[in-house]
Amino acid sequence: MKNAVKTTLAVVAGATAVAGVASIPAIVSAWGDSAGGRPTYSVQEINEKMSDFGNTPLFNSIEIKDSDYDWYKTNFGEELTKGNLRHEKNFVGARENTGVNAGPNNVWDGNNITAEDGKTYLVRLYAHNNNSNSVAENTTVRFQDANNVASTLETVKLEDENGYETGETKQMQQVQINGFITSSNANPNEYWDYVNFNADVPFHLEYVYGSALLENNGAAAGKLSDDIITNGTLIGYDALDGKVPGCYQYANYVSIQVKVVYDYDFTIEKKVRLAGEKEWKESVDAKVGDKVEFQIKYTNTSDKQQDNVVIKDILPSNLRYVAGSTKIKNSNHPNGDTLDHDYLVTDGQKVGNYGPGANVRLMFTAEVVDDNLACGKNTLVNWAQAGVGDTTIQDEARVVLAKTCDTTPETPKTGETPTALPTTGPEAVAGGVIATGAIVTAAGYYIASRRQLR
Repeated sequence: MKNAVKTTLAVVAGATAVAGVASIPAIVSAWGDSAGGRPTYSVQEINEKMSDFGNTPLFNSIEIKDSDYDWYKTNFGEELTKGNLRHEKNFVGARENTGVNAGPNNVWDGNNITAEDGKTYLVRLYAHNNNSNSVAENTTVRFQDANNVASTLETVKLEDENGYETGETKQMQQVQINGFITSSNANPNEYWDYVNFNADVPFHLEYVYGSALLENNGAAAGKLSDDIITNGTLIGYDALDGKVPGCYQYANYVSIQVKVVYDYDFTIEKKVRLAGEKEWKESVDAKVGDKVEFQIKYTNTSDKQQDNVVIKDILPSNLRYVAGSTKIKNSNHPNGDTLDHDYLVTDGQKVGNYGPGANVRLMFTAEVVDDNLACGKNTLVNWAQAGVGDTTIQDEARVVLAKTCDTTPETPKTGETPTALPTTGPEAVAGGVIATGAIVTAAGYYIASRRQLR
């Protein structure tokens, strides 16, 4: 396993470096977990052993020692930049995408990062050909498990605020993103490093398409293909041709963005009844002028607390909300208290925090009206949505009614055949699913209940 160090992946500029070691496996972990491992060199060592390495590229093999700074100044007459990337094997890191780029002062976590729901993170891979006498060919980079991979429960070694292990462990949900560097003439040909995303709640990461970026000093810097999360994509200096010369001035920084989505486990149930009745149903028959009552029930079915739960109702046309009719029933309101506002049918109603197995019910009244009813049978679909963090699910209940229209056809003249049969009107399904404000917008029209939205 790799050392617990927090890194900024900053460039250590100006050093000359070489690489190439015999008998290293073709595909290895950056940290030498495979048989044979990978050696590391100080800046002084890799320069003094230049003649031993030939022209074979070797990526990310420098471990800067304190003595390197004096040695470098003595031999090259200038300061060796004191970046925090002292160990190049720790070449995959992540940080929250705050929108602020501090350049070399960006702080990247190279080991474990806390994954917060709804936040976007930058994941970056550092690729440095250490051999100044070589050009790496067909150099490809790839991120694995960066998109829609479910977290697994793992034992995580806890770290202090400086990124060092404390000796304590904790069971946490984890997604490990692996970064790969491949080169056809390097030794080894392929190796990888990783960064772990951890949370107390099951989650997955969503890759932000179009976010792959190459940063270096050459003409090839810019956007990369989204193939970076599948088969990989070529990088380069003058062009995206896979050619990476050796030395720090040709170092590459490859980044992608991922969004954390907590996979909360909860349910929502929508029911309806005619005003005055006792039994809640999936669907009721009604007529214009009737009042109907709706009930929305959220339940936390996980073993974790869920905070800041929001519920929203989306009434279709021909169902008119009765102002001031929303009631809430939970442990804090056991008698079903009336709310003093109507956020439920506008921006969404915040209903608080709920532990495992806890639930809340919201009830309100609507009146059946005729704003644009079609002739014949109408099914009015009323959707309810529950949102926890960045996850939203929904369910629906229905009000069915008929509108009678005068559709008697004109009596045909003797000897004529009618050109159309009488009609009782088409069935109209009227329902809105566009949620605004506190809950994620529902995308499309969903008949299946509890369809999860993103």
